[in-house]
Amino acid sequence: MSDILLRNDADGIATLTLNSPSNLNALSDAMLAALQAQFDALATDNTIKVVILQGAGKVLCAGHDLKEMTRGRANDDAGRAYFHDLFSRCATVMQSITRLPQPVIAKAHGIATAAGCQLVATCDLAVAAHGTRFGVNGVNIGLFCSTPMVALTRNVPYKQAFEMLTMGSFIDAAKAAEIGLINQAVEAEALDAAVMDMAQTLASKMNGVLGIGKKAFYEQMQMPLADAYTYTGDVITANMMMRDTREGIAAFLEKRSPDWPS
Repeated sequence: MSDILLRNDADGIATLTLNSPSNLNALSDAMLAALQAQFDALATDNTIKVVILQGAGKVLCAGHDLKEMTRGRANDDAGRAYFHDLFSRCATVMQSITRLPQPVIAKAHGIATAAGCQLVATCDLAVAAHGTRFGVNGVNIGLFCSTPMVALTRNVPYKQAFEMLTMGSFIDAAKAAEIGLINQAVEAEALDAAVMDMAQTLASKMNGVLGIGKKAFYEQMQMPLADAYTYTGDVITANMMMRDTREGIAAFLEKRSPDWPS
């Protein structure tokens, strides 16, 4: 794997580190390719229960690499084709996060702007250090953050999202937690511990159950109410028939720890 994206596995937790601090961990062509490759690999990796996404250096991610995007691009059909392909590849990466069986935790510090904010909004969970700033600021340079808007509007109230998108201003970690963009804001020195505590708690759950729940979570959100209940009724019935689920229920009733495979 390229050094632009580092992976470290320990105790069922995979930590992916965006490792391009010189361009603020921008989602360059190379970074998108590296992320896609890792998400494809994680999708079938039964040894990993949780994924942490973090950034090296001063920030999590400053969005797309504007220098790379505009270098030598003309206002012609070739330029249009490149941009369409770029945003399509980015959308595939974001959707790959949602489709992973493992919960993905964004660990944010410094800034998460434009597609970087999209990355945080896309992850299943997010924790940020106080002092982190979040924004979808493309409007300030004449480029409305249309694709980041998709993830943002699925996380925060509409008026908050519209304000961020149209005003082009930053919000801090406390505000991000208040409106639901992140789960919690912690002191910078507590960020590592807070994220690891969340990851370890998730990793302690029964093998496979988080994948069942994550898939159902996103699927039912797209359905009418009655269809959602029908679908999740089938999901929970299948879940109930699993040996390890029955063991978990028995352990709860008998006030002991469940005998689950590691």
